Amino acid sequence: MIQGAVAIQWNCRFFQHFTRMKSAKTDRLLRAAMGLLMVALVYVIYAAIHERVVVAGDSAPEFSVRTENGRTVSLPNFGGKVLILNFWASWCPPCVQETPTLSDFAAQYANKGVVVLGISVDKDEKAYRAFLQKFRPNFLTVRELQIHEEYGTFMYPETYIIDQQGRVLKKIVDPADWPGNPARFEDWSDPAFAQYIQSLL
Repeated sequence: MIQGAVAIQWNCRFFQHFTRMKSAKTDRLLRAAMGLLMVALVYVIYAAIHERVVVAGDSAPEFSVRTENGRTVSLPNFGGKVLILNFWASWCPPCVQETPTLSDFAAQYANKGVVVLGISVDKDEKAYRAFLQKFRPNFLTVRELQIHEEYGTFMYPETYIIDQQGRVLKKIVDPADWPGNPARFEDWSDPAFAQYIQSLL
């Protein structure tokens, strides 16, 4: 009986010791996992804060695309004096609103050294095709889903005016950025805007 009691007592002590060891190991694993999660969170926050946003005066990120008409447009060799780089989407009302005057502007300046490139961020290709079918823009277009991230562009429309050296001369996000009359924001027939473009040629 005494030996049995001793055995039971020893087994209990061993079980308690084993349980403590297992619990300590679990705690260490949990702490390590939490540490890794914290590092990952800090990295995500850092990346979001330091995400590149292109502004006037910056060198425009280089790219190369093949447009709907088969022409290849690249930076810095876009084949003109000024590149109007416009990010848009078919589901964006201001983009739809500005398309007719942007199209007229592109036709007017096509032979004056101004290249107008509209990059659609439409995920739905059918919506993109329907937009082109309806509006038949005179400017170069392509559907591309990565370049806007290089520019830090996530609101539309957003336009960059870029020179031959690949430098951003102007970034147009809201009326305050419009080189013409702010009251005519996104009206590409604005005479004051035309005067600004003319000064770049």
